[in-house]
Amino acid sequence: MAVYTYAGKTTDGKKVEGVIRAADKGAAQAELKKKNVAAATLSEQRGGKGKRGLFGPPRPHVRTKDIAVMTRQLSTMISAGIPLLESLEILHEQASDPGFKNALDKVIERVRAGSDFSTALGEHPKLFTRIYVNMIKAGEASGQLDVILQRLADYMEAIEELKREIRAAMTYPVISLFLILSITVGLVVGIVPKFQEIFIQMQMTDLPLPTQILIALSEILRNHFIETVIVCVVVFVAFVLYIKTKSGQRQWHWFCLHMPVFGPLFRKVAISRFSRTFATLIQSGVPMLGALDIVASTAGNVLVEEAVLKAKDAVARGETLGDPLAATKVFPPMVTRMIAIGEKTGALEKLLLKISEFYDQEVRATVKALTSLIEPLLITVMGVIVGFIVLSIFMPILKIQQTLSKT
Repeated sequence: MAVYTYAGKTTDGKKVEGVIRAADKGAAQAELKKKNVAAATLSEQRGGKGKRGLFGPPRPHVRTKDIAVMTRQLSTMISAGIPLLESLEILHEQASDPGFKNALDKVIERVRAGSDFSTALGEHPKLFTRIYVNMIKAGEASGQLDVILQRLADYMEAIEELKREIRAAMTYPVISLFLILSITVGLVVGIVPKFQEIFIQMQMTDLPLPTQILIALSEILRNHFIETVIVCVVVFVAFVLYIKTKSGQRQWHWFCLHMPVFGPLFRKVAISRFSRTFATLIQSGVPMLGALDIVASTAGNVLVEEAVLKAKDAVARGETLGDPLAATKVFPPMVTRMIAIGEKTGALEKLLLKISEFYDQEVRATVKALTSLIEPLLITVMGVIVGFIVLSIFMPILKIQQTLSKT
């Protein structure tokens, strides 16, 4: 749809101006006539139909944080009594990303044509997830769209904050490991060959084993650097392709939940996400079976997904939710018992939110503990590597000194 700028007067003589979207100029004039506006000027905005890239319309580049802000703004406008279509038009006007602006334009067009808001959003799955669309659908059915949008914004902000904390905790060890590897390669490639030349000049053939290993590693990196890089890239690509297969993904996700140090953190994050997502959906009026189906598809871990789907099948057969979740051994007893109590008391969503809040705090505590543990661990790794290099270089020199002192 094109975007037109207009200026004119209403039937009571009040001057008005603004923008309007329509298929063409005639449709824009008809729309203004419906609003009782006599347009003095009506001109199409440049780029009103959306900028097109080299390969078609621009793709949206928005973060979850941006969607959460938009959702909160939409909730505020609707609760203030502004109609949905007008609210969407305001959001469209203030959108800065061309791709996102184009997507909103299509949503507005569908809503103006009489489509449900949730249906219009469902046509953009890369922007609006299944959770988002289904909660909007529940909000439309219950007539509490502004409340549901508020919950959605709270949910998205909580998930994003958790991700941000984990990323911040992982940044330090990743950078430190990169620096350690860079320093190690620099020492092996730059310093070791100089000592190797000294050993050759002194005709030292009977070198200690650590020195032989270090020299062999140095020669491989210097003489076969490209081949080494290619092998590393091939191994990495093969690993990525393998974990994308069904069996590979399951093994990798199992390892993530059971690996030393980081395994408990990943498990707590998965439980927190499950609890918050499930509670938000139930709270918003999404039926339990539909909510379980959505939670499973957005779990982010195959083992959690399988456990939730098994529980869903049991619920469909008339069983309770707590027992089949406990049988999977994926969820801790505290979680499954609280869910069982929530079912009996009719306060399932409240207890799920309590579980989520508890595990959010656990994740933060674990992240802090890991951060304090990783620093000395990385210093120890660095010390061991540098110590091995220094020891490997000086062992032959010490051997020469011992030989000279005997003579």
